[in-house]
Amino acid sequence: MTTQILTIYANRRNAFGGSHQDDAPFFVGRNGKKVNIYTLDGAFQQLREYAGLRRVGGPRCQPRLHDLRHTSAVHRLTAWYREGKDVQMLLPQLSAYLGHTHLAATQVYLTMTPELLHEASLRFERYATPEVHND
Repeated sequence: MTTQILTIYANRRNAFGGSHQDDAPFFVGRNGKKVNIYTLDGAFQQLREYAGLRRVGGPRCQPRLHDLRHTSAVHRLTAWYREGKDVQMLLPQLSAYLGHTHLAATQVYLTMTPELLHEASLRFERYATPEVHND
């Protein structure tokens, strides 16, 4: 559903003269300029409150807009494992996509999840277990 909403937004933005260039900001104001990160963060907080998304631990522990980067990076990594891709070769692409110049900066986003651990362990099991050939 989020993808559909963002696609509708992108189409409307483009219809009203938004830039089609790859490096153009995604979220723009009525003036066509990029929306300030603090404005986006405030809107995310309002949406979070409206949707009732809360975690225990007080205000400092609540979901943040920035957490979407973490989730996106881990989901991409998990998908690559499931697709049988060479994850080590693709990590620099993920790093560049996130806007990092060093792979070490991307490591911060790669939180181990049960799904990621499962996919990585399956990969290792296939690597470590020799093929059994019935001749």
